[in-house]
Amino acid sequence: MQISVTGHHLDVTDALRTYVEGKFERLERHFDHVTNVHVILSVEKLAQKAEATVHISGGNVFADASHEDMYAAIDGLADKLDRQIKKHKEKVTNHHRSAGGVKSQVSDAG
Repeated sequence: MQISVTGHHLDVTDALRTYVEGKFERLERHFDHVTNVHVILSVEKLAQKAEATVHISGGNVFADASHEDMYAAIDGLADKLDRQIKKHKEKVTNHHRSAGGVKSQVSDAG
């Protein structure tokens, strides 16, 4: 998984970069088909904003979070992405359709 971190009106320090990478390792544990992540950290007046686009097999996942503290914004962003990726994984691995679908019942009867 490749992580690119950029900043708008903000210098991305090594501490911020390692913090983001540490938080996003959790996403890869839940779903191993994450190819790359683009994180944008920005400052807008009093709010610190973090947004990310995660490229996964089957599409892209986007989330953003803002807070007074940049580290708290990154935490919120990671939590939102974690929930979205878990939901995507459940959709992909949902096997209910294949076992008892209407098509399989029709072909058995005929």
